[in-house]
Amino acid sequence: MEFFSLNDPTHKASFKDAVIAGIAPDKGLYFPREINPLPPSFFEGIASLSHQQIAFRAIRQFVQKDIPDNELEKIISNTLDFNFPLIKIEDKVSVLELFHGPTMAFKDVGARFMANCLGYFFEDSEESVTVLVATSGDTGGAVANGFLGVEGVQVVILYPSGKVSEIQEKQLTTLGQNITALEVSGTFDDCQRMVKRAFLDKEITRIQKLTSANSINVARWLPQLFYYLFAYQQVNGLGEELVFSVPSGNFGNICAGLVAQKLGMPAKHFVAATNSNDVIPNFMKNGTYEPKPSISTISNAMDVGDPSNFVRIQKLFNNDFDALSASLSSYSFSDRETKSIMKSIYENKGYLMDPHGAVGYLGLKRYLKDHPDWHGIFLETAHPIKFLPVVKDTLGVSPAIPPQIQKVMGREKIAIAIHNYEDLKIHLTKNK
Repeated sequence: MEFFSLNDPTHKASFKDAVIAGIAPDKGLYFPREINPLPPSFFEGIASLSHQQIAFRAIRQFVQKDIPDNELEKIISNTLDFNFPLIKIEDKVSVLELFHGPTMAFKDVGARFMANCLGYFFEDSEESVTVLVATSGDTGGAVANGFLGVEGVQVVILYPSGKVSEIQEKQLTTLGQNITALEVSGTFDDCQRMVKRAFLDKEITRIQKLTSANSINVARWLPQLFYYLFAYQQVNGLGEELVFSVPSGNFGNICAGLVAQKLGMPAKHFVAATNSNDVIPNFMKNGTYEPKPSISTISNAMDVGDPSNFVRIQKLFNNDFDALSASLSSYSFSDRETKSIMKSIYENKGYLMDPHGAVGYLGLKRYLKDHPDWHGIFLETAHPIKFLPVVKDTLGVSPAIPPQIQKVMGREKIAIAIHNYEDLKIHLTKNK
């Protein structure tokens, strides 16, 4: 599959080159030249397939020129060794739990897939690559875990000081080995701007190869389409129209869902549910994209004021606003609304949501008001334990700490404080 830059379609790259580069030289995100629908028989027979078989069929067209089928099967097997249960919450509303992986966040799939791809690309190579990534919460832990000990790969993670949860911080600052955490005085948007600037800084790139493990990287972004196919497998045969509601920050996850739709998955609509960072809800109202500084909320992984992946969503619909509106709605919710629904669902349904999943539920219910006969699925993207202060304050309960979390809580935080881009540049170029 050929990929091209969304800033300059004449700039072409293979899957391997796009993964290693992370972002195109002209700052554009890479995008597949084609998305070929899977045959109807795939969806008709999906109930009989394993998760590994579904994932292989879905991702193969994007990687097959660079990764042989036998190696792709190994990569998928290493990536998908945990469950993705779909749980009914109420009539016509189900939740897809994406937090059963090693760091208890949905980003485990993309991070592990990308780590395995890079491991394959640099196997038996004298070359090395530095994975440079910004995180608003769960990306950092997932990337740190996925890349830990991968030969030929160094990982540098930027995160905003005081704006990730204690557990999230522990997951990205305590592993050591080839993982380095940089604690930034600023917001996630500041971290992301630094990362993008570093990719274009020739003084850095001439002495080391950089790639990113944010959802701007095609190997982190595309595997997220697996979730939607796994969910469809579990509701196939209901005979109802299907809508997904996705808690959205940088919009990589929901963009991957829309790719699954382009592959032929019978889902009519998607809801991008956001917190008070309402750039996309406003765009869907007036057609004007106006990024703005991010706002800190209790659903911190979605605190993004200029979501990188929205340009990919627009490209999926050829920048046709009416076509996009037919498949996507977007709504914004406050912290007060988020806490209220967390409490209501826990008291009335016995289900404990994290604040991100709660925003997804709110977005789904908003859409189902006008589509009462549809079946809705919202995504629970992280285990509630990762947001324990919010859960305790809102619900007055403390969930049991899962083994995945227990093993990092007693470890010592090791992070380097940086204040600006020059600090990052000094770190990346020292001893090179």
